[in-house]
Amino acid sequence: MDHKLKFVLIVLFGVFLDQATKFLVVQYIPLFGSIEIIPAFFDLTHLRNPGGAFGFFAGKSQNIRVFVFIFMAFLALFLILWFYRTTDENLKWLRASYAMIFAGAAGNLIDRIRFGFVVDFLDVYIKNMHWPAFNVADSFITIGMSIIVYHVVFNKIPEN
Repeated sequence: MDHKLKFVLIVLFGVFLDQATKFLVVQYIPLFGSIEIIPAFFDLTHLRNPGGAFGFFAGKSQNIRVFVFIFMAFLALFLILWFYRTTDENLKWLRASYAMIFAGAAGNLIDRIRFGFVVDFLDVYIKNMHWPAFNVADSFITIGMSIIVYHVVFNKIPEN
């Protein structure tokens, strides 16, 4: 399969999965409502994140947040495409990681353009200690970045 087609398919799958899950959360879980999935560990909780990762910039005015995060998302998408285009075609996992990060950035960008915030709903916790809520787009970004870190640390990536 052509590497460009693989990139597009990964991006489309990631954006679709992200937007579909967010749609279901918005439709069926009231804002701040939760559904317990694994007792004392994992809930689906409908939240809105007006800031960036871990609530970064959440206290700034909406106009500043929207401008900064939309600008940063477009810049990130451009850079990801540049990295993808300049990466050796034999580094399939590294190239796939760029597609995953692109999908995640695009999924969250769609939310920012539509709503001015990102819908988060994956809530992992132990007792009162909560990891910041996240979504499928964030998961795609994290997986993609993990592959890149593996590549940098070990200076290699599996070929298949």
